[in-house]
Amino acid sequence: MDMTRRPRRLRTDGVRPLVRETEVSASDLIAPVFVDATTDERVPIETMPGHERVPVEESVARVEEVLETGVEAIMVFGIPESKDEQGSRAWAEDGVVQDAVRRISEATDAYVITDVCLCEYTSHGHCGLLEDHAQVDPDLTVRNDETLDLLGKIAVSHARAGADMVAPSGMIDGMVGAIRAALDADGHSEVPIMSYAAKFESAFYGPFRDAADGAPAFGDRRHYQMDPANAREARREVELDVEQGADVLMVKPALPYLDVVAQVREDYDHPVAAYNVSGEYAMLHAAADKGWLQLEAVAHESLLSIKRAGADLILTYFAEDIADRL
Repeated sequence: MDMTRRPRRLRTDGVRPLVRETEVSASDLIAPVFVDATTDERVPIETMPGHERVPVEESVARVEEVLETGVEAIMVFGIPESKDEQGSRAWAEDGVVQDAVRRISEATDAYVITDVCLCEYTSHGHCGLLEDHAQVDPDLTVRNDETLDLLGKIAVSHARAGADMVAPSGMIDGMVGAIRAALDADGHSEVPIMSYAAKFESAFYGPFRDAADGAPAFGDRRHYQMDPANAREARREVELDVEQGADVLMVKPALPYLDVVAQVREDYDHPVAAYNVSGEYAMLHAAADKGWLQLEAVAHESLLSIKRAGADLILTYFAEDIADRL
């Protein structure tokens, strides 16, 4: 037997960890935190087992729970007390995210990232200002350039509240450039932008829309989020965000788009992030509840595959459970 071609020699327990090519650590993970201005108690999210909406007053306590597991970065999502067609509570100084971020920044050492989008704040649930006839003609949706001004206002309000990084998620054309210009003009040139540079119009977002109360009241988001069939288009979208000044490049969702994660990693030296979305989380929980899968094992394997594909950062609902066991 030609022993020089026997790879199993490096698979024994003693040497296996020494030659392992990919590791997931707590420092790779970002934990989502849902802060709800409409409640004074924690509200379990039915479709996302183990997660809750927390009132603003408990936002610090919730983040401290995350930090205890070893995860140091969080993404704050807000559920406002009221909504309107413009989503004006998204940039209000006393808005839910702004209030929570001030508290978290003052009381903890967490690295605070904020979601910059309008879907949770608009009465129609879309990610920007709508064309006048959008409800009757689904081909007329977001007024792109007018929305850019609002995204800049949101990002500035978050930076003023103490956000360490902002993350525009709406896939509005030109959003990175508009936000960079707004932050710089307000004296926040040090605040980086993690752009959802390749965000697909995916069926895997359902549980999140329950959690953040951000589902469209009519129509869908296919006119501003990407067609799941298109990988080459993703490269063009990412290139545009790089040109506009994005600091971190996000691919969303993660598992069905590992080819896109790998391509972004190959093409750019920027840090690459991937969002292990709510549907990916929920389906593993559902299978584990039926006894079909072992939850901890498949959760870790999922995150390992995302890291192996090239992601430096992983935004995931498994963050706390996995970090606590690493």
